[in-house]
Amino acid sequence: MKASREDRLPVKVGVYCSAGAELPSFATEGAAAMDVRACLPPDTMVRILPGSRMLIPTGLQLQIPKGFYISVRPRSGLALKKGLILPNAPGTIDSDYRGELKILVANIDREETIEIQHADRIAQIILGKSNSWIWEESSSGFSTSSTKRGGDGFGSTGLV
Repeated sequence: MKASREDRLPVKVGVYCSAGAELPSFATEGAAAMDVRACLPPDTMVRILPGSRMLIPTGLQLQIPKGFYISVRPRSGLALKKGLILPNAPGTIDSDYRGELKILVANIDREETIEIQHADRIAQIILGKSNSWIWEESSSGFSTSSTKRGGDGFGSTGLV
């Protein structure tokens, strides 16, 4: 069942650059995330050398409703086929951020340079609901022995 426009949460998106920024969009009807595209000057491309990283502009400035955030994630096909990853994935865009959305990418291929052109899909975004919380300090402390795991750390639950 395809969601109607009325069933979707409105998120205001402003186009930040005049070089043809495109709104993020779902690639398929069942997609959970929207694809985000590079916004580069016409007839230009960026080259990401092996082992290097770069910020790619999207031309978008988001106005995310309070109580929500956007998670930025890599596109699996680019990671597998080209070695293009997002080193801080998942990245988080808070509702009070008002700058241009730029995507931090890294080329993990050891030999090939990755070329990105205007309007190439470079990442995907998911809108999520954020929860606000406060810390509750305990002056009397607490016991880590109150669970089966206790204070055991890395690898304590096994490898598989």
